[in-house]
Amino acid sequence: MKLINPLLILRILSTILLIETFTFLLCLPVSLIYNEPYSPFLLSAGITILLSGIFYLISRKADFTKFNNRDGYLSVTIAWLVFSLLGTLPYLISATIPDFINAFFESTSGFSTTGSSILMDVESLPYSVLFYRSLTQWVGGIGIIALLILILPSLKVSGYQLFNLESSLTEKFHPKTNAIGFRILFVYLGLTLAEIILLKLGDMNLFDSICHSFGTVATGGFSTKNTNLISFSSYTQYVVLLFMFLAGTSQVTFYYLVKINIKKVRQNEEWFFYTAVVIISGSLATIILLLNTTYPFEQAFRHGFFQVISIMSSTGYYSTNFGLWTTAGTLLLFLLMFSGGSTGSSSGGIRMARHLIVLKNIKNAFLRLNHPKSISIIRLNGKVLGETTNISIISFVVLYLFIFVLGTIFIVMTGVDPITASTSVATCMAGIGPGLGTVGPLCNFGHLPELSKIILSLLMILGRLEIITVFTIFTNSFWRL
Repeated sequence: MKLINPLLILRILSTILLIETFTFLLCLPVSLIYNEPYSPFLLSAGITILLSGIFYLISRKADFTKFNNRDGYLSVTIAWLVFSLLGTLPYLISATIPDFINAFFESTSGFSTTGSSILMDVESLPYSVLFYRSLTQWVGGIGIIALLILILPSLKVSGYQLFNLESSLTEKFHPKTNAIGFRILFVYLGLTLAEIILLKLGDMNLFDSICHSFGTVATGGFSTKNTNLISFSSYTQYVVLLFMFLAGTSQVTFYYLVKINIKKVRQNEEWFFYTAVVIISGSLATIILLLNTTYPFEQAFRHGFFQVISIMSSTGYYSTNFGLWTTAGTLLLFLLMFSGGSTGSSSGGIRMARHLIVLKNIKNAFLRLNHPKSISIIRLNGKVLGETTNISIISFVVLYLFIFVLGTIFIVMTGVDPITASTSVATCMAGIGPGLGTVGPLCNFGHLPELSKIILSLLMILGRLEIITVFTIFTNSFWRL
């Protein structure tokens, strides 16, 4: 038995590159409509399809009956790296971002749905490049691996096996993977189309509606405007607010809603916890703004809930410059950078289910102090959580916080101030976008040292892949039979 099967990994990468090729080609109509050069996307598609063909020829005799978990972990990790690397091509060829490290940062930020940017003047970009930036988030949001649910069955591989590696708490599905994939895709497309229509009814044109819908549903946050959503109407901000909340909801919840399985939705403790945290945090933010600004109630309510939901769902849009909020307000938002949305959504961060399980562990610890002989069981969604799963979740939270501290130290060592360093690490790990300090709203990451950008880019991928997926590859047990 082999530790890994290189031919299988190359075959999967070959299929994944077809998706990226299609992503490039989708930008061609926008180039033609706005009479802009289409060669950056045509050349990018040509290079990518060539690599895909080479990988296919090398791996055409791959035996997928030998596919194992090691192949899955490697495939997922390499897929995001390759996607991000090739995603630099349109930026480099068009010379809109001529520097490779900056282009890699922007590409990684897009496909990982982070939304952090090195660009100083977004509005100066060609429409086709703006569309491409937003499209990278939309593709990354649904997950390259989730898209493969629809493709891998033809390769006799369980696409869901790969998809599940992106989230260790995603609830198991029992029907055929094809049906799952189409339902997820249906929900994703439905939310995107609904938001495009609602935004178009407001003060956004069709192009801006499409780009911002891509960024919202994918919890990405790339905007076509330098001021993000500040200059748009309150109606537009409320629409985006609603869809950010929905985007932070688990695809599992939508899956059961489509199946009209209300019982399963009611049993979803994580969604109720997510909603409760949004309401409590949004109310706190509203109160802070009412006490410390001249905002009337509606404005304080809108900006407070908008920023809370934006950060919790890891979307990163902003309706006001929250970097100017009082210490209490910015501290609240900083803490929320570690929250995350629901497991199984495109949001990042630690995720609500893990927080909920940690709280249940704390509750049980106090219970055992008062009743040492009691047997405490942790349940999630009505099901008993196994000891192994429980330990792995607590380990994940500890590892997440350890990487945050370590990442902050590394960024500070490159000459960045502590506030900027800590929030840039937090926001990149959680896939949020803007931070505080010199990477706050109305600012960008372009001024950071190149080493910092490389570290932050890797943290984006690490956070997108739920950390454990990547770290598993570097363990001794991974390379032993």
